[in-house]
Amino acid sequence: MYNKKISNSYQILDQLRLPHGLYLASSSNDYHYVWLRDSFYMSLPYLEQDNGIYEMTYHRILDLFREYEWKLDIHNLQRPIEQWEYIHSRYSAHDVREIDTPWGHAQHDAIGAILWGIGMGQKRGKQIIRDGKDHEIVQKLVGYLGCVHYWEDADNGMWEEWREVHTSSVGACVAGLKAVQDLVFVPGEWIEKGKWTLSALFPRESIDRPCDLAQMSLIYPYGVVDGEDAKLILKQVEINLLRDRGVIRYQGDSYYSLLEHEGRHHELSFYFGSEAEWTFGLPWLALCHLELGNMEKAHAYIQQTEKVMLSDGSLPELYFAQSSDYNSNTPLGWGSALYILAKEKYERIM
Repeated sequence: MYNKKISNSYQILDQLRLPHGLYLASSSNDYHYVWLRDSFYMSLPYLEQDNGIYEMTYHRILDLFREYEWKLDIHNLQRPIEQWEYIHSRYSAHDVREIDTPWGHAQHDAIGAILWGIGMGQKRGKQIIRDGKDHEIVQKLVGYLGCVHYWEDADNGMWEEWREVHTSSVGACVAGLKAVQDLVFVPGEWIEKGKWTLSALFPRESIDRPCDLAQMSLIYPYGVVDGEDAKLILKQVEINLLRDRGVIRYQGDSYYSLLEHEGRHHELSFYFGSEAEWTFGLPWLALCHLELGNMEKAHAYIQQTEKVMLSDGSLPELYFAQSSDYNSNTPLGWGSALYILAKEKYERIM
């Protein structure tokens, strides 16, 4: 059945997909880059499709890692120390090169996501691994996560901020390593150490954050948390982070806060009540509830997502707190992808 909102969302992904197969995060000037994580999420609607789009994304990612294989070789033997030593998270749009600007590049969840995407693609019968060199790259990505001790290495996390051990990052790595176990050698202890960290921190995202939007990735897509633990994460998000037009990333988030002009260096409590509302949190909640079989709640969040869409089907990155004003990073491809995934999955089930 034709659905205009889904069609518009696919058109947005088409517009943001670059000729090489990776995606602009948004068409805005601020986000006119390629992020590994955004390309991962924006490729997910094509995982179950037979049109070559998913493969094209991962072939370009593997080509990227071939170009920076020297860095993987170094950090299969010695842990990175400086930020620039880590596998970069953000690249130039058209030639996909590292950008020589200080950035929070220690983002282990992005590497876990790519491994998960490779493993899931192969399991769906897609030829992600083209040859022996691709196989070597995947093995070296596994070695990289082991070398950095992802289970205890403080990283910048999904939001690219101060470094802590994040359960969302650790969970992505656990899922990624499990996904490629049949393709390359993955020491079992590396997975077990990640699971131990998840258990030790649960239900927190980190020492500083009792709950975080990023924790929903543990339920969807990674499935490393389920049952009562998944219900607890969703309960925390819905009680503490859910707003009318989206989900705040965490309590005290200063990014696009109404108080951001005061600086971003204050205690988290300074920003309480002023946090921006991220629209992709709504379809993400729908996807998590679909994983738990909560059809009514999933449908409600899909409807709430559609209410905050613009007339052309775009989802802004975020709305400012208690406002109908949104920021310039519109459309945000990540949001369009999660909406497609939630809407299509709901319609398949129903």
